[in-house]
Amino acid sequence: MGSSSTINPRKKVTLNTLRSMYKSDEPITMITAHDFPSAHVADAAGMDVILVGDSLAMVALGMQDTSEVVLDEMILHCRSVSRATKTAFTIGDLPMGSYEIAPEQALESAIRVVKEGRVQGVKLEGGRDMAPTIARITRAGIPVLGHIGLTPQRQHSLGGFRVQGKTSDGARRLLEDALAVQEAGCFAMVVEAVPAEIARIITEELDVPTIGIGAGNGCSGQVLVQIDMLGNFPPGRFLPKFVKKYGDVWGESRRAIETYKDEVKSRVYPALDHTYPIAKEELASFEELIALRRTR
Repeated sequence: MGSSSTINPRKKVTLNTLRSMYKSDEPITMITAHDFPSAHVADAAGMDVILVGDSLAMVALGMQDTSEVVLDEMILHCRSVSRATKTAFTIGDLPMGSYEIAPEQALESAIRVVKEGRVQGVKLEGGRDMAPTIARITRAGIPVLGHIGLTPQRQHSLGGFRVQGKTSDGARRLLEDALAVQEAGCFAMVVEAVPAEIARIITEELDVPTIGIGAGNGCSGQVLVQIDMLGNFPPGRFLPKFVKKYGDVWGESRRAIETYKDEVKSRVYPALDHTYPIAKEELASFEELIALRRTR
């Protein structure tokens, strides 16, 4: 049986599932995926939510930052992820330029991501300024995951990748953003690069889950970029402070590929075990034909 047919005994994660986890204080697990294999392993590992994040611009497409990826590319990756995901709740990121102009533009983009990308919800960045946009999308029946704190799509206006909410005034603005996003109808929100104490207090003031990334363990759940936490990158690459490497996929992959290269060069591979047999009489008959051909 093919890998895509692997039986998964878990029930499908829905918004009601996530709400129940939140009410029972069970942390929500979220991870990014950008294609069929990364989604397949995340779903098999039992992740609650799989996010097709715009971080795929760098980790899958080799772009400089998230501002380069466009809506059509995000939809393509969402579609690939959705084919592999059987039980996790799936969310697609709205990329920069696909939702900021007006709420109607955002709704059109969200509809495309859900309809063509086959995911269950969308994520977009922004606080109070994005509340009308979030409300418009949720009124159309599309679940929205908010994103406050460090919003990478706006890194230039924020002065780079800087921790947010480090002052009392900054923390107050973050809380106002969180409350506005909640009021607009988000079912949850990502809180990125915020002091743990501030993220905890904001979480306590809300009635929806917070998903932390660089925001401490006082949030309702956590999210990491899969490539980062797997260690699937070359040595020396910069990693944010909050990333924990749970593996060394780059090292293991390179070791395997280098071994394959060496075995091909030395003719160790393929060995007899990796070849298909032929009956001796058939081989002899063919060799006779070749011998005759060579005497002509």
